[in-house]
Amino acid sequence: MTRLLLIGPPGAGKGTQAERLALACEVPAISTGDIFRYNVTNKTELGLEVKSFIDAGAYVPDTLTNAIVADRLKEADAAGGFLLDGYPRTTDQVAELDRLLIAEGTQLDVVVLITADTDEVVARLLKRAVEQGRADDTADVIRHRLDVYAEQTAPLIDVYSARGLVVTIDGLGAVEEVTERILAALTERGLCASAATT
Repeated sequence: MTRLLLIGPPGAGKGTQAERLALACEVPAISTGDIFRYNVTNKTELGLEVKSFIDAGAYVPDTLTNAIVADRLKEADAAGGFLLDGYPRTTDQVAELDRLLIAEGTQLDVVVLITADTDEVVARLLKRAVEQGRADDTADVIRHRLDVYAEQTAPLIDVYSARGLVVTIDGLGAVEEVTERILAALTERGLCASAATT
C-alpha cells in the first residue's frame, strides 16, 4: 500500500512518470490536470468554469480542486493507495489533503520531487504544445506557470521535507532511467514492493 505524491515544475515529466509508477506500484494515478482537461474538452459545467483559468496559465481555485480530489479519493480503487499528480499545489491544499487523509486514518508515505532545468522544461512544453495542440502551452504561459510554481508550490517542498517525506529525483534523462531512479528510492523506503519485480 503506497500513498505517493509527485511534485515538480510543469514539464518536469510528472505525468509520464505518474503513469509508469501507478502501473508499477499498482495504485491509481490521480491527476487534477487530466481531470480538468477532460472536463474542458467535453464542455461540462466544471470544464467551462475552469477553462479561463487554464487558458491564462493560472491555477484553478482551491475550493474546486479540493472538492474534485476529495471525491476521487473516496472511490474504491484508491482505498489501497494512490499516486497524486498536480495536487496539492499550495500550502492551503496541503492542509486540506491532511484533513482528508486524517479523516480516513491515513497519511502520505512519500513525496517524490522531480527536478528539471528551466530551459529544458520550456523546450519540453513547447514541443508538447505542437504535438498535442495544447492551447495552454505558449511560451509566455509556460514562463508564467513556472513563476507561479516557484511562488506557490515550491513552499510545499519545505513542508514535506520537515516531515521527512521528500526524495529528490533528477528528472533529466531517458524516461526509463528516471523511472528506475524513483523506484529505487521507493524500494529503499520499503514502498511499492511489487515494483521490484517489474
